[in-house]
Amino acid sequence: MKISSSDATKPVINLDQGDPTALQEYWMSTKMKERCVVVIPGWELMSYFSDKTNVCWFLQQDLAEAIKALHCEIGNAATEERYIVVGNGSSQLCQAALFALSSLSEDKPLSIVAAVPYYSTYEEEASYVQSQLYKWEGDARTFNKPGPYIEMVTSPNNPDGTIREPVVNRGGKVIYDFAYYWPHYTPITHRQDHDIMLFTFSKIAGHAGSRIGWALVKDIEVAKKMVQYLTINSIGVSKESQIRATAILNELTKSCRIKSESFFEYGNEKVKSRWESLRWVVDKTGDKFTLPEYAQAVCNFFGKSSSTYPAFAWLRCNEDKDLEILLKEKYVLKRGGERCGCDKKYIRVDMLGPNKDFQNFLNRLLTIKYPNCFL
Repeated sequence: MKISSSDATKPVINLDQGDPTALQEYWMSTKMKERCVVVIPGWELMSYFSDKTNVCWFLQQDLAEAIKALHCEIGNAATEERYIVVGNGSSQLCQAALFALSSLSEDKPLSIVAAVPYYSTYEEEASYVQSQLYKWEGDARTFNKPGPYIEMVTSPNNPDGTIREPVVNRGGKVIYDFAYYWPHYTPITHRQDHDIMLFTFSKIAGHAGSRIGWALVKDIEVAKKMVQYLTINSIGVSKESQIRATAILNELTKSCRIKSESFFEYGNEKVKSRWESLRWVVDKTGDKFTLPEYAQAVCNFFGKSSSTYPAFAWLRCNEDKDLEILLKEKYVLKRGGERCGCDKKYIRVDMLGPNKDFQNFLNRLLTIKYPNCFL
């Protein structure tokens, strides 16, 4: 790799938040720059309501159709006989699903669990409002409390990128978070078909600022309760954001049919390249760090065998050190393993941040082993 850097130890690099700006280059290309322009006259979209007859009364019908079309093209999730509930990102939808399932249960509070390492926000969301409907109980693998429960399953998992299934398997409710089950991150091996499935616009196309997510829900009563939560919490979802998301999702679907313009081909190459660079650096540091290995699988979308290239890397320090603090000394901010219910030797590395930040992170990681070397 090219060795070229000046003083890369001074600027603070924040790769904790998972801000997917690395995908911005695709939308700035000559072909795409004008295709997703949305113009909204001042008199349009003034009502709270999109369709009063729909369970999710604030869902724009064009967005619902765009969501179904993209899932059909990718083949990653069943949309037939489902209610689509739109939310302000999948984080709000997770809260709505917890409210829906727990409020419909006779036993309260319901236990909320997720297998370690879990997405740190699950614990924060389940604990923040101190609800009497549910209670965070931690690691699903050690959970042995009797009674009903809700298990959060993220697949591919955030933070370690592994493919997940429920681990408790005692008849409880399961919320599936498929934020990263898209072909630029992982092989699409089959169409997911579950009672509650969450997706987020930000991790598909990179448009985190639009704050759009959706849930595919089988049970109408669960869908109604989720909509009730969203109504009380935010009185629906911005129509302007929905219109923009519709335009971009439709463009994603179209791009799948032209390989030279395929967003998912582009995204896969982008994330793959970053993973190759990170593995190169980790290899150069000897046995100081470890990254997960992922088995190859046939991707039904790409029609070939491919590997998993997660949006986050789960980096382990093989010495008895707090890796979050170690990198903080290099002015790199990361999410420590303890926030994910794991050991302080681990950190979550954002693989979708700005190019400059990612390059500087690699520089600083290498200087832990070679203090005078820069990439």
